[in-house]
Amino acid sequence: MVMLAKITEYAIRALIYIQLQNWKRLRPGVSEIAKEIEAPEAYLATILHTLTKHKLLDSIKGRRGGFFFKENQIDLTLYDVIHVMEGDGVFNKCGFGLKNCSDLKPCPIHVEYKFLRGGFYRMVNKETIKSLSKKILEGKAVLNRLIG
Repeated sequence: MVMLAKITEYAIRALIYIQLQNWKRLRPGVSEIAKEIEAPEAYLATILHTLTKHKLLDSIKGRRGGFFFKENQIDLTLYDVIHVMEGDGVFNKCGFGLKNCSDLKPCPIHVEYKFLRGGFYRMVNKETIKSLSKKILEGKAVLNRLIG
């Protein structure tokens, strides 16, 4: 199973929340985002700093500040986020965690896992923060766990 690190999961959820708020012409702050996506605030602050440092997101400090997307950041793919947060290892590593797994010396799940990784790679290059945000806006998906 292709798994993302928790840091990447929080980054994607935060970016989707920010997009949804930006469409309302709002710029959410760290505390608000952390609460809404169920993430530890200090950890999320570090994640958002990384995203802004890599120019996937922008921010303004101060009372009317917060996080937002500039025009050149609106088609941000999931691949862009994964690449910044954890590199490309998730697209290449062995499903068993073996260092020397390859087509010539495959692990027991190599062929099937390679197929899953390929599908995952195609999906993250197709889906954008904007496309996922639209699904939530249209009621086709949710961002946080449903309570009750």
